[in-house]
Amino acid sequence: MPDTKLPEELEALKLTIRDIVENECIPLESEYLSHPPQEDDDTGPKGIAETVLGIVGTLPQEKWDHLERISKETGIYTLFVPEKYGGGGMGALGHVVMDEEIHRSIVQIPTSPVPMMMIDSCTPEQEEQYLIPAIDGKLNYAFCQTEPQAGSDPGGMMQTKAVKDGDDWVLTGTKMYISGAASADFLLVQAVTDDTKRQRGGITMFIVDNPSEGLSFDPIRIWITPTKSQQFYVNLDEVRVPQTKVLGEVGQGFNLGQKWLVHHDRLLRGSMATGILTRALEMAITWANERVTYGSPISDRQAIQWMLSDAYIDIMSLRALVRETAIQADEGKDVRVEASMIKYCAGEWGSRSIDKIMQIFGGLGETLDMPISHWFRLLRHARIGGGTSEIHKYVMSRALINGNVDFKG
Repeated sequence: MPDTKLPEELEALKLTIRDIVENECIPLESEYLSHPPQEDDDTGPKGIAETVLGIVGTLPQEKWDHLERISKETGIYTLFVPEKYGGGGMGALGHVVMDEEIHRSIVQIPTSPVPMMMIDSCTPEQEEQYLIPAIDGKLNYAFCQTEPQAGSDPGGMMQTKAVKDGDDWVLTGTKMYISGAASADFLLVQAVTDDTKRQRGGITMFIVDNPSEGLSFDPIRIWITPTKSQQFYVNLDEVRVPQTKVLGEVGQGFNLGQKWLVHHDRLLRGSMATGILTRALEMAITWANERVTYGSPISDRQAIQWMLSDAYIDIMSLRALVRETAIQADEGKDVRVEASMIKYCAGEWGSRSIDKIMQIFGGLGETLDMPISHWFRLLRHARIGGGTSEIHKYVMSRALINGNVDFKG
């Protein structure tokens, strides 16, 4: 069904990405899934920081290079990067459209690991040293906010402190569940600089080089990446950071983090779930028509028909919600509550639909040689990572009670 709401240029780009995914990425899935990474592996998409989505397989470097070359030649690589940095400037809508198509395959087209929170907030020196190399894929970063006792309430419970000492800041504390931290070239670390103000002007963002004296990492094993640790404790033991590596203004680091979270950790979870479910539903329809039991295909069974219909409804509803919110974001509107709604729906709807699709496949859906079981873990994780579903319902209910959202249409 054509999407008449997309601008003509974006519609054409969507179809280009879909064609690349179909012809370049999907054929690599079998090879990718047959080689799960181990702890001592140094394999993965070149120029891409390990992300919350997990690493479930490996490919030879030359195949990642091939995909990256295609991405750059077609403009996909920097599609969502502002034009002043040489990108496509497609904004939030372009990013979610691209992200959905990319997630149709478990082998993903490489895209720029740009730290969006640095745009419009870094100094010319920081731009030259960190931002531009990151856009080009030469540097990777990790965002460090979550702590052992400050997951759902990072502003109120954050314990990592930064104390001024001459021209430096001294950071002490521990971050937890930080994706790709150990392999990142630099960390964007939030630390309390004013214990009375905290998230209202008392949390600052620091650029911390990796390695730095006093900086260390401990791996955390989680079920979505059982063979290779992807998330880490980040230990900061009196790590000295010069004033020149404060990102933005002192005390405004929490706001910068929220800017990143609204886009990357909430809005993009919606496009991720939509892309995964779209491909999974395609596979389920094919299987239901081919799989014969008791003399007829299982697509004749009402139970199967209802599962397919339920997944279809979730896909169409989530896609509409994501794109409408992206359009509002591009118009400069505050979409924090809508982003929480997307995060909630991506996790809850995504999890329930992939569960039904796995049920349609039966034992085949549980095999590690197919994407279904890997997608199941990722979408179940989406109900926890980036803030639990319950936290995001709290965010929405608080906005409703305080009269900060318009639901009347």
